[in-house]
Amino acid sequence: LQLQASGGGLVQPGGSLRLSCAASGFTFDDYAVGWFRRAPGKEREGVACVSRSDGTNYAEDAKGRFTIYRDSAKNTVYLQMNNLKPEDAAVYYCAADRSRNVCNGWPMFLHDYEYWGKGTLVTVSS
Repeated sequence: LQLQASGGGLVQPGGSLRLSCAASGFTFDDYAVGWFRRAPGKEREGVACVSRSDGTNYAEDAKGRFTIYRDSAKNTVYLQMNNLKPEDAAVYYCAADRSRNVCNGWPMFLHDYEYWGKGTLVTVSS
């Protein structure tokens, strides 16, 4: 089971990026999927997640700016990030877990997720 995160890059403040998390070896619809990030000098934190029943939850500062959604045909989960701020700069990781109890509320816990992809770097700078 593998997760591959991509889509990071350099964007100006106010810009947008769409991160992708592609799954191989399993059907993503059977898993809860979360996006976490780790900024320099900070702990890894949850950003957004989608449950097996397609419920979504977001960090407070992501609400209204970020959207997590599935594309079942592509076996991929996306994180659309709009109006990016310098404080959004971080390495972003996607993670997945088969439990129906994951992403039923907030906060997100790292230990809830069994499978992790490598990160993709987001830089927000003018």
